[in-house]
Amino acid sequence: MGSVRATCCIVGGGPAGVMLGYLLARAGVAVAVLEKHKDFFRDFRGDTVHPSTMQLMKELGILEGFLRQPHQRIDHVRAVFGDEAFEMASLGSLKIDTPFIALMPQWDFLNFLTAKAKAYPEFHLLTEHEGIDLMGKRGRIQGVVVRTPDGETQIEADLVIACDGRHSVMREKAELPLKEHGVPIDVLWFHISRWEDDPVKDVMGRVNYGKLLILIDRGDYFQAGLLIQKDSFPRVQREGLDAFRKSIAQMEPALGDRVDEIQSWDQVKLLSVQINRLLEWSRPGLLCIGDAAHAMSPVFGVGINLAIQDAVATANALAGALDRKEGTDALLARVQRRREFPAKGTQAMQVMVHKGLSWVFRQHGPMRAPLLLKMATRIPGFQGRVARTVGMGLRPEHIQTADVHKN
Repeated sequence: MGSVRATCCIVGGGPAGVMLGYLLARAGVAVAVLEKHKDFFRDFRGDTVHPSTMQLMKELGILEGFLRQPHQRIDHVRAVFGDEAFEMASLGSLKIDTPFIALMPQWDFLNFLTAKAKAYPEFHLLTEHEGIDLMGKRGRIQGVVVRTPDGETQIEADLVIACDGRHSVMREKAELPLKEHGVPIDVLWFHISRWEDDPVKDVMGRVNYGKLLILIDRGDYFQAGLLIQKDSFPRVQREGLDAFRKSIAQMEPALGDRVDEIQSWDQVKLLSVQINRLLEWSRPGLLCIGDAAHAMSPVFGVGINLAIQDAVATANALAGALDRKEGTDALLARVQRRREFPAKGTQAMQVMVHKGLSWVFRQHGPMRAPLLLKMATRIPGFQGRVARTVGMGLRPEHIQTADVHKN
């Protein structure tokens, strides 16, 4: 077992890990980002890039390049409840440079961000490097044990930052206390083709017959999600693919002649939804951020954006001390204090939506929109307030770290 050294070792090459690695390298900190896969190509990962994230890219001077990547734009969100359509959010009302949500496959987003990060010699992305354990002495984390195709190795670091997702190995090895919220839903993700003159337009959610169907325009196909009751996927499978296809066609009749594209359960990906949050995000020498610190529901599609906001706050708090080789242990709790409020607040809103979904699951047959929904969507400014809360988040961050390589 060999070993290498980095000032900061980031475990996980998702949005939080790559963004943090980019920001730290830009500030002159030697950073190793560990990604256990060979590349970023995995389907059904969060790919809704919100205005809050695009504002950060503008501050970094890379927004134009990002917008040149293939993507779709959403400037308003509509939902159909029963047979009534409702405008839920109007992002075009936001007084910002990018008043829309960009839908971009996560692998394209990560490849774009990584290309920008690699311009800095301090940035090192190590693919096929899986963090499997923590190293430490006298109660302080001092590095990571890593599995590679050539065997195990060690990466020594002044600071380890866990960005390894909702099933974080680093979090588990550090034995950090975790608070779980009960979640009544899971999501079945699948693809279904989209036509150029498709009658299914501008609707992201349909609620009817005790179900909720999500449709995300991906250009030549829809990324579709059927919300089901928690842990009910085995029952759905026992009922058979034909019943599954019929339920989709019932929810959106215009898709009825396309549901036969689903020929196998292998085409359906189960997302086991979780909402949880660490009570303590750090140990001496270790910090958890993103999903490793607070797993989010897919409600509002905010997960990657919150993770990126965490990364910015982390870089703002720690880059200077890391660059100067100063101790960071006293600063780690500062990150939690800064980012715990938006995590708690967002999760509280998601839990509230989940309670409404529990009611949906108890319904049978055609549904009518609740009176409360009708009244809320008629309140002046409702759509704009929803757009700001979802699009910008509860505590948007700003880039405070300097680019030490800029002349």
